[in-house]
Amino acid sequence: MPFTPDQIILRRYVRASRYTFVRPMRVVSDDDRGLLLWMPAGSEFAALSDADGRSPHDLPLDEMRQPHLAPKVWRDHDILVLMSPDAWHSTWWFFGKGGFIGWYVNLETPFTRHDGAVDTTDLVLDVWVEPDRGWEWKDEDEMAARTGHPWYFDSAMAEKIRAEGVRLIRLAETGAFPFDGTHLDFRPDPTWRPSTLPAGWDEEQPKARTAGT
Repeated sequence: MPFTPDQIILRRYVRASRYTFVRPMRVVSDDDRGLLLWMPAGSEFAALSDADGRSPHDLPLDEMRQPHLAPKVWRDHDILVLMSPDAWHSTWWFFGKGGFIGWYVNLETPFTRHDGAVDTTDLVLDVWVEPDRGWEWKDEDEMAARTGHPWYFDSAMAEKIRAEGVRLIRLAETGAFPFDGTHLDFRPDPTWRPSTLPAGWDEEQPKARTAGT
């Protein structure tokens, strides 16, 4: 069943048997093009960190000491996120006080729907696309460090992840959707306030999941 516009749902990252990110986001639309979500600066979210303050960007999940989800506040930018059906990525539009800043291509597994939530597994490698459609890879060092780890992906899957990034880069270079100007003039409903983590957000445990599932 599609989600309802204006509904707050949780967008969650899953790694093995843990959530690594939980973001409450507002549904803009949910149709054949995909699930479109909004989260303004000032919203609450939760991110995994360990007893030493390190994140999954710093070291693999199984090497983190006493990992736990810590509530935080999303700073600086408003984001519009499109999760297309069966896609191995999501596209983020970043907005600041001066308007549109750029696109972020987050490589991730196709999402699954749950009651009031969507789950996906982050695939580490990402692409930043400037308004002029110049681009750069993000987190390549982390991708190389995680390749071959049993909780992440093998070299064959890593090649597929990069290929998906290359495919989106080609779309950006040619100005094809989603880099064709769609949503650049997006304005949220003025009544929409920063979202907060709902009661019980940390009570559910995910099922084990890897990049290939």
